[in-house]
Amino acid sequence: MKFRVERDALADAVAWTAKSLPSRPSVPVLAGVLLRVADGRLQVSSFDYEVSSQVTVEVQADADGATLVSGRLLAEITKSLPAKPVDVAAVGSHVEITCGSARFTLPTMPVEDYPSLPEMPESAGAVDAALFAKAVSQVAVAAGRDDTLPMLTGVRIELEGTKLTLLATDRYRLAVRELMWHPDEPDMSVAALVPARTLDDTAKTLGPLGGNVSVALSRGKLGDGMIGFAGGSRRTTSRLLEGDFPKVRALLPDTHNAQARVPVAALNEVVRRVGLVAERQTPVRLSFSADGLVVEASGSEDARASEAMDCQYEGEPMTIAFNHQYLLDGLKALDAPIAVLSFTDPKKPAVMSPAKDDGEIVPGYWYLIMPVRIGS
Repeated sequence: MKFRVERDALADAVAWTAKSLPSRPSVPVLAGVLLRVADGRLQVSSFDYEVSSQVTVEVQADADGATLVSGRLLAEITKSLPAKPVDVAAVGSHVEITCGSARFTLPTMPVEDYPSLPEMPESAGAVDAALFAKAVSQVAVAAGRDDTLPMLTGVRIELEGTKLTLLATDRYRLAVRELMWHPDEPDMSVAALVPARTLDDTAKTLGPLGGNVSVALSRGKLGDGMIGFAGGSRRTTSRLLEGDFPKVRALLPDTHNAQARVPVAALNEVVRRVGLVAERQTPVRLSFSADGLVVEASGSEDARASEAMDCQYEGEPMTIAFNHQYLLDGLKALDAPIAVLSFTDPKKPAVMSPAKDDGEIVPGYWYLIMPVRIGS
């Protein structure tokens, strides 16, 4: 195997592929990325039996072939190379990388020991890449990080006709995003539970490429199948998570007793300032009234902070407390100038929705956050 390729193209391909490599591989070859050259194209691949990633890059090929090298080391090397064409050649049990006057020789691993990458599942449809990336980022923030509850570490994708819904929860908050997509079958009705980190990383990478992201899904029982995403020259597959995702839609209230409209940027700054005195598990209190909003927090050794700000509020005066980091995560996820907070009771979940400058709610996104019990 021997080829020449532009530095940026190689570095980007290796970096994205190496990102999904396991930190503690069960066998050494799973820490490698596979470089395969054929028909003037280089395929850079990784696979750990859970997630596969593959990028295709145009190269000047002198000899076809394949080699397997340490993915993280190759990513570090290609990122640091000078901005010149890169020559890569497999020589015996090593691979030689030359860029300008820089030269690296890396040991290789047996290609025959590397597992075959899974085929892409059956196509289900396509969705706008940039819209999908934004939607995933809005929902993945609410996914759990406790591996003892694997079903909560995923994002549930529901495909119902032309509507695609993303849901995630860690039991303390819930994010729901609805958007339109282009199904291959107009009467499609299927769901999948995808690891949140894999989905978020994939969407972030495919979003800037523009165009559409192809969604492919095996139609087996939930938890037994595989999902795939492809955009541009990149494709990734992931095994679906097992377990039943909780029935969370019932948590979204149909009505509210009070509602506030607050500028997102201003509330974000106030919560960050006041939260400086709060310990990790200490909530911030939000007191709403016709006079506006007061944000308060307290910490150890009698440390306290409070700040008042303007807001539009409808309803009886109310004081409610939230984990301040969850609140900040929700404000960031709204991606809108105005946050609409809807309440039914200080002891029940509140719902945050994005709104335009005139206060009109932008439909399609809900961030539900559980309150923290506070003393009277």
